Amino acid sequence: MDGKNLTSVTEFILSGLTDDPKLQILLFMLLLMVYMITLLANSGIIYLVRMDPCLHTPMYFFLSTLSSLDLCSSTTVTPKMLVNFLTEKKVISFSGCATQLFFFLLFAGTQILLLAVMAYDRYVAICKPLHYPVIMNRRVCYQLVIGAYSGGFLNTIVHTSFTLTLPFCGSNHINHFFCDLVPLLKLSCADTYKNEIEISIIAVTLSSFTLSVVLISYTYIIRTIMRIDSAEGRRKTFSTCTSHFTVVTLFFLPSLLMYAHPSSSYSKSKDKLLSLFYIVVIPLLNPLIYTLRNKDVKQVLRKLLTHSSERKNSRNDIFLQSKKFNH
Repeated sequence: MDGKNLTSVTEFILSGLTDDPKLQILLFMLLLMVYMITLLANSGIIYLVRMDPCLHTPMYFFLSTLSSLDLCSSTTVTPKMLVNFLTEKKVISFSGCATQLFFFLLFAGTQILLLAVMAYDRYVAICKPLHYPVIMNRRVCYQLVIGAYSGGFLNTIVHTSFTLTLPFCGSNHINHFFCDLVPLLKLSCADTYKNEIEISIIAVTLSSFTLSVVLISYTYIIRTIMRIDSAEGRRKTFSTCTSHFTVVTLFFLPSLLMYAHPSSSYSKSKDKLLSLFYIVVIPLLNPLIYTLRNKDVKQVLRKLLTHSSERKNSRNDIFLQSKKFNH
């Protein structure tokens, strides 16, 4: 294509989820409520883990890191999506689009690797309990989290550099509610076949690595659990892993369906729904899953609520006594 016919794109127009004004208002109210609960739930997990000494263990350190990533990944996309529900022209600048894509990929890639770290943590805790404090010491925990972020950063740099250096011409209409890889590739004037292959290879490689670590870890975990004589002991031991395994399942199904396929099989409606599930629903479900299925977190939460109630009652008693004294 002749370079003279190319136009420099300075902004993109997002199609959003729907063109129906009534449905937009409904979705705005629903997704705003979900986003606020997500912020509250994940912030609560982070607060509980940091404030209560009972939760100062590697497992909960990784859980609080996961909650931080959930907060960040949801905040990268949701506020802009909510604003677009209330505006007629859903515009995002080229730099804004690049920033959104970068941080979305960074947090998503880091989350994938962190799930592998959490599976390894459960393996050491159950299969090597006597060596657990030595193997999973504070330094190792920080190194594993830094490694997950480093892998996510490398994945992001590769994707964004390959995508954002492509020439964009003609239409600047992104058929999505945020700046994602495949919809952006659709707008390029260049041949994007290599980019599509690169996206699929990296997505499959990253997912395969994490799934391999998870499956190997759980294979050893199940073998160790089956050696426990008591049925109650087996149940209690495996219950420490069910939350993580549920999160892994919820995370990987939409991720694989979104990225582990060529854009020739791209379906705008399917990918919008999968993206919405991944960006909005999963960050909400993760803290709920870990809270509802985790006795330690529930005990700390009950203790915090009880302490707060006692302090409130104490303040009320002081106020009533002061009132009686004044009379």
